[in-house]
Amino acid sequence: MLWTPPCVGELRKRAGEALLHRVAGPTAHEKRARIHETPGPRWFGPDRPVRVVHADAAMYVGGLAALLLQSLHPVAMAAVAAHSGFESDPWGRLQRTSTFLAVTTFGTAQDAEQAVRRVRHVHGAVRGRTPEGVPYRASDPHLLAWVHAAETACFLSAHQRYGRRPLPPREADGYVADMAQVGHRLGVVDPPETTAGLTARLAEYRPELRATAQSRAAARYLLAHPPLPWPARLPYAFLAAAAVELLPASVRARLDLPYTTRLLLPLARPGGHAVVAAIRWIIPAAPRPARSAASGSPHTLRV
Repeated sequence: MLWTPPCVGELRKRAGEALLHRVAGPTAHEKRARIHETPGPRWFGPDRPVRVVHADAAMYVGGLAALLLQSLHPVAMAAVAAHSGFESDPWGRLQRTSTFLAVTTFGTAQDAEQAVRRVRHVHGAVRGRTPEGVPYRASDPHLLAWVHAAETACFLSAHQRYGRRPLPPREADGYVADMAQVGHRLGVVDPPETTAGLTARLAEYRPELRATAQSRAAARYLLAHPPLPWPARLPYAFLAAAAVELLPASVRARLDLPYTTRLLLPLARPGGHAVVAAIRWIIPAAPRPARSAASGSPHTLRV
């Protein structure tokens, strides 16, 4: 066994706790215990691809890539800029998003259904107009389908490049199908269930994508001015470069990339692997899942 000096172990513990609290909030351990240890049926069993993808540190790359891609739909970006609080409360938004993903992926079916109801309730109250005067509402199935397709594609792409165990084609289709179940419950109409269907769905939105003042501001904020302490800026810069490099060249060309990100793009893949490996090393392990008293295996509910 490789010996680790006590000071390194302490630094690892502190860094892991700090990251966990940033991403999941000050009650991170209580949330994790409820999500993973509460007995009851789940939407997804332990063998489902969605669990493999969402448990991996590659999600940090995929989540950032998804935000950048989603920002290029001017109507969706206008809604985010006006209602999400991504600049005024970025950590709060991240914590709400990460909690929703964790609950729907690993939590009980009852908790997952409650989480979806809360999101649909919030969406029902979000409406307004873009700077050009185009009306929008967050519950619009067309916008929901875009957000769903963009995040599914980015989460999967990040996992295939940076995940501990990339999925073979059949399991990659299974991941898209798993995400479709959650998307359908959120109000997405006919979400794609295969990688081919996902690619086709994204292509349908290509004519609607363009850079706007709001998308440029979002890219500058996410890539150049993240709300992070200085010691975390360098690893974040490599994480950001990995997220940008994950996107198609046509998408990257529409983003307002800061000089530092452009400079790091040639190093994006080795830098991304290094940062993801570091996150994987420092983050505390999730609690062991609840077990069924009758069968000795996690409860599962297919939907």
